[in-house]
Amino acid sequence: MLLLGLLAGGVSCAAVQGGLLAGLVSRQRQPVTPGTGTRRALPVPAARVGDDLAPVGGFLAGKLASHALLGALLGALGTAVQLGMHLRAMVQIGAGLLIIAMGLGQLGVKAFRGLTFTPPASWTRLVRGRARSQSALAPAVLGVGSVLIPCGVTLSVMALAVASGSPWQGALIMAVFVIGTAPLFTVLGFAAARARRAVGAWAKRLAVATGVLILALGAYTLNGGLELSGSPVAASQITYALGLTGDAPAEVTGPRVSVEAGHQTVIVSAVTGAYTPANLDVAAGLPTTLIVRSDKAQGCVRSFVIPSLNIEKILPVNGDTRIDLGVLQPGRLGYSCGMGMYTGRLTVTQKATS
Repeated sequence: MLLLGLLAGGVSCAAVQGGLLAGLVSRQRQPVTPGTGTRRALPVPAARVGDDLAPVGGFLAGKLASHALLGALLGALGTAVQLGMHLRAMVQIGAGLLIIAMGLGQLGVKAFRGLTFTPPASWTRLVRGRARSQSALAPAVLGVGSVLIPCGVTLSVMALAVASGSPWQGALIMAVFVIGTAPLFTVLGFAAARARRAVGAWAKRLAVATGVLILALGAYTLNGGLELSGSPVAASQITYALGLTGDAPAEVTGPRVSVEAGHQTVIVSAVTGAYTPANLDVAAGLPTTLIVRSDKAQGCVRSFVIPSLNIEKILPVNGDTRIDLGVLQPGRLGYSCGMGMYTGRLTVTQKATS
């Protein structure tokens, strides 16, 4: 679990959760100076590393606590405590919009310039006189809330927690995985904190660079939510409408679709970073089975969803997963990974396939 979090979990989760962390750190108000009630001046770039790591520590502590609790619940109660696909999509869309707003604020757009994050006064009173604790409060809340936006690798780890059948083992599985993701989140949060502390000519340049990065992460997160919800304004739908998809040629897709005794079988490969081919032409009006063939699949591709049919499967690293699609109607049947990062579709036509 530790290696999975270190090698795959951090990268897979960085776009959404890392974007939220970097955006929040860059838009936080400065802690109040003890005994004065005034905002503490920004330290010089040589400020203590501990001050910059405090928000990251708060985020990781909150994330560890919420994921360990979720692991325990999954081990005890099974999938009943998991968020549904469409609710996850709505949460991800909301997260994307929030990250975009924080990016625009970092870039100095007037309507968003005042967007900052400060915990309620009742919370800050609990850590009055401790500036580092104040700066860690909001990221800690975000860390707890990150459990509502699971990335693709997290979804597969959640399945392991369910399979453990034990609250203690489920909590341990999730906790060790989160610890493995810590290094990448530490780098992201620390970089955002240092950029916020910059002075002189570098301050504006770093603010712009940070803002552009946060804006890009927000757009990526928002599109993932749109893909997961099956929205017609998702990037894959727009590129398809414009003819910019680069679909596989017919000679590649032919062997992937077969009809025998009136039953259609469709084979799609799942490899790390893609579903191939990205588009397959299949016949309408036939009972159809989709076989998703995993070949050393890792990351988000292992969480396979078909939004329009409300189907969600966790794929093995290697092996076949059979999915009954029923009788297909003409149109497009889209699918994606659990975060909307990788997509594909079946183009269903009246023409028979053999």
